[in-house]
Amino acid sequence: MMLVDRGSVDLVLVPCGLAILLGYHLFLLHRILRHPQTTVIGYENHNKLAWVERMVQVLAMSSQTTAPEEAALALGVISDNISAAATLASLCIALGSLIGAWVSSASSAPGAGVVVYGDGSQATATVKCVALLVCFLASFTCFIQSARYYVHASFLMSTLGSDVPLGYVQCAVVRGGNFWAAGLRALYLATALLMWVFGPVPMLACSVLTVVVLHRLDTNTMPLHHHRFTARNKEDVAAPPPLPRPLAAARSAVASGGRAGNANTVAFSLASLQI
Repeated sequence: MMLVDRGSVDLVLVPCGLAILLGYHLFLLHRILRHPQTTVIGYENHNKLAWVERMVQVLAMSSQTTAPEEAALALGVISDNISAAATLASLCIALGSLIGAWVSSASSAPGAGVVVYGDGSQATATVKCVALLVCFLASFTCFIQSARYYVHASFLMSTLGSDVPLGYVQCAVVRGGNFWAAGLRALYLATALLMWVFGPVPMLACSVLTVVVLHRLDTNTMPLHHHRFTARNKEDVAAPPPLPRPLAAARSAVASGGRAGNANTVAFSLASLQI
C-alpha cells in the first residue's frame, strides 16, 4: 500500500518545494542585512554607492566645465537600466495576460492532462495557473518599481547645480537594484511553478536545483574594494565643489578601513539606506 496516494502527493511535495525556496531566500535576506559583503547583492550595492558618488561629482563638474560626454555616461547607464526593467515588465505582463486568457477561454484548465504523477484534476490545474499568474504579476510590479526608482535617480542626478544630498541618489539607485533582484526572484519561483504543470516531483526537483544554483551565484568571495577617486587633470582639481558625505560616513562601514574625514575614501553602510 502506498504511503501517499496519487491524489495527495501534491499536498506533500509542492509545499516542500515552496518551503525550500522560501527558506533559502529568508537565509539570503539575513546575509544581506547582517553580512552584505558575503553576497553578490551586497557587493553590487557597495559598488553602486561608489558609482553614484563619482557620477554626482562628474555631473557637478560638467555644470562648470565642458564635459557633456561624461554627464551623458552617467545618465546613459540609468537609461539602460530603465529600458531593461521596462522590457522585463512588459514580458511579465504579457505572459500573465496569456495565462489569464488561456484559463478563461479553455473548457478545461491547461495542464490538466499532462501531469506525469500527481493530482491531475481540473481544480488543481486551475490553482497552478493562478499561482503562475500571481508570480508574473508580482514580477511585473517589482520591475515597474525598479524603473520608477531609476527614473527618480535620473531626475536627481540631472539636477545640475543643486544641493541634493548624495544619500538621496544612492538610496534611489540601490532600491532600484533591489526591486530588480526581487523581480528576478519572482521569475525563478514562476519557473518552479511551471514545472508543477508536469507534476509535483518535477516541481520539487526544480526547486532544489534552483536553490543549489542560486546559492552558488549569490555567494560573493571577492573582497570589497575601497574606492578612491582622484582628479584626472589640473582642471578637475579645482572644479569639483564640496559634496555631502553619504548617509553612513560617520558610522561603521561595510567597507572597513575608510575614514569619514578622508574626502576621497568611500565608506558606506548598506543597512542605513533601508534596502
